[in-house]
Amino acid sequence: MVQNRHNTVRVQVGKIQVGGGAPVVVQSMTNTDTADAATTAQQCLELAQAGSELVRITVNVPEAAAAVPEIKKRLLDAGCDVPLIGDFHYNGHVLLTKYPDCARALAKYRINPGNVGHGQRRDEQFATICKVARDHNKPVRIGVNGGSLNQELVMHKMQENTDRNLGKTSEDILNECMVLSALESTALAIESGLRKDQIIISCKVSRPVDLVSIYRDLASQTDQPLHLGLTEAGMGAKGLVWSAASMGILLSEGIGDTIRVSLTPRPGGDRREEVYAACELLQSLGLRTFAPSVTACPGCGRTTSTTFQELAESIQGYIRENMPEWKRHYEGVEELKLAVMGCIVNGPGESKSVNIGISLPGTGESPRCPVYIDGQKFTTLEGTYDQLSAAFQALVNDYIATKYPKRETPLPAIHTPHAAAPEKSSLRVIA
Repeated sequence: MVQNRHNTVRVQVGKIQVGGGAPVVVQSMTNTDTADAATTAQQCLELAQAGSELVRITVNVPEAAAAVPEIKKRLLDAGCDVPLIGDFHYNGHVLLTKYPDCARALAKYRINPGNVGHGQRRDEQFATICKVARDHNKPVRIGVNGGSLNQELVMHKMQENTDRNLGKTSEDILNECMVLSALESTALAIESGLRKDQIIISCKVSRPVDLVSIYRDLASQTDQPLHLGLTEAGMGAKGLVWSAASMGILLSEGIGDTIRVSLTPRPGGDRREEVYAACELLQSLGLRTFAPSVTACPGCGRTTSTTFQELAESIQGYIRENMPEWKRHYEGVEELKLAVMGCIVNGPGESKSVNIGISLPGTGESPRCPVYIDGQKFTTLEGTYDQLSAAFQALVNDYIATKYPKRETPLPAIHTPHAAAPEKSSLRVIA
């Protein structure tokens, strides 16, 4: 059971509220060359359409900073007002000062206090970014990273541990320094003119156990909104499992106001996978609902036919394809629950527990497919896979048109230069 949310300050990032009791926000980051405005805007559009409510872009060189206003213009021309976050390292104080149009176009600035400089210059350059944010009334994320932690602070704490014989492990000290860096940087940001409602904090590391420990400590010491995520989650199943294991614990404890699942894509892979993963994580905990869920069984010796797998895959694809338009026109359609089951053992029961469920015959069973709508037997389908697929899609269309209120004014559409895959629906496997 998810505990009560940790109370945090409300921070407004463009049109999106983070913290202050708002739903946990999904965000992502582009991996394009930001100086290429057309390609970056295209990926921003795709990420937003997939469900990313905030999109972060790298701003590392003058060419990238100069491209930011054009990227925002392209997004607005496409009907997309997703807030853009500028990711700054090393030279953010220079770029934000030299490129005021960039500073104005961004909805938030990300600052890493571990690499804005050294010694007195570090504080001065950090304060410069905060003052630009103050002057443009923009929020910032103070993003501490385990891989770029302020080494002066680390050495000081290591020496203190030795001198006072505190008995702390190196991991304990590093985790303590993460939290301390975030809190000290927050104090410096406020001293530099930012308000509390302009500051979001993150302390990202790569190991789930450390992330959980750090954020529990952080949440006990601040009411600033917290951005959750592993620094580098990894690829495929590893990245998904490690992200879910760490953020799932924290979110279930009420900690976290915005999340990113930092998956490593395969070469040429789909960047939207990290958005789909973040949406699925929040939906699995009952914190948000983004798209209809499709329950399907994993198959066993009773299901030697592949028809139920093909039908589950096709209906999920059908939902993804139509979801953007459904959401524009029908309120609450993302709450729809479907089931495609493969035999008589769990088939009827699971089918009755969702809005629309179909129970396909297992090996040796009668070739008939009972369909249940809102718990009641509605019809029985027979025929080839193509016939079953078409009939099931028709049932979904009819249910949406008759059960969900039609919006008087459809939501705005996002127009992408070329077709992008729609939102991913949730596929739940029943053992």
